[in-house]
Amino acid sequence: MTPTPELQPLRIFAAVAHARSYRRAALTLGLSPSAVSQAMQRLEAQLGVALLNRSTRSVALTAAGERLLAQAAPALASLDQAFANVAAMKEAPSGVLRLSVPRSAARLLLAPIAARFLSAHPQIELELCTQDALVDIVAQGFDAGVRFAERLPQDMVAVPLGPAQRFVVVAAPGVLVAQPAPLQPRELMQRPCVRQRFASGAMFQWEFSDPRDGAALKLDPPGPLIVDDQSVALAAALEGVGYAYVYECAAREHLAAGRLVQVLGDWCPDGTGFALYYPGRRQTSPALRAFIAMLPALA
Repeated sequence: MTPTPELQPLRIFAAVAHARSYRRAALTLGLSPSAVSQAMQRLEAQLGVALLNRSTRSVALTAAGERLLAQAAPALASLDQAFANVAAMKEAPSGVLRLSVPRSAARLLLAPIAARFLSAHPQIELELCTQDALVDIVAQGFDAGVRFAERLPQDMVAVPLGPAQRFVVVAAPGVLVAQPAPLQPRELMQRPCVRQRFASGAMFQWEFSDPRDGAALKLDPPGPLIVDDQSVALAAALEGVGYAYVYECAAREHLAAGRLVQVLGDWCPDGTGFALYYPGRRQTSPALRAFIAMLPALA
């Protein structure tokens, strides 16, 4: 039984067969022409059959060479891919991952998972740039951004990030003692409210949905205090400044403890979720791919 040749002579044979030249094959492989020639002589001697016909001008395959190339070339390609896949497993993602994130998303979603992500990928440095304004993440050098799904640029790839975020209207119990709780959203126009202004200068609209017919309603109720951060609005509500429109998950602990009271619950629609977005026209970094792979655990 003819012994099986080693891989290197077969790789050299495939290179010669494709190049139809010992010299060009040698250049491709980084070997000398004599080393290629000697390898081919040993391979033919081992198999006991001529694989190549060589003249002063060209190299041609024999019938045996044609058959060997047809069967060996796919096998060599498959082995190369298998080796590459295994080698990639030892290359841990590394580098800096820069994300543009609204302050609320950083606080509610990303801060809790940062430790878990960095523990799993100690060679990655995670930078969270908290900014509520919608920025050009490519121009400003970010790997990805986070925003509500409906606000994303249409040319971006989006991946859901965490559960839906519902907004609710809350106030300290003392506020409801001074005036009865509103029964419908427009009554907030005669109640003290904590307002919020975006970085763009626009006021944050409080969104409602009529429980009777689903009609949408947006309000910018008046109030003695304007803030630019959800956590400050929540803190002001706890101090009795007025009604605030905040994330339900952020207020849940205070509602359970009785420090806050929720009103207009049937008028507050189901929320939408945040999404991670990044440009699809360029290759994502290993650090971003590692982060994306972790996101299903947050859904």
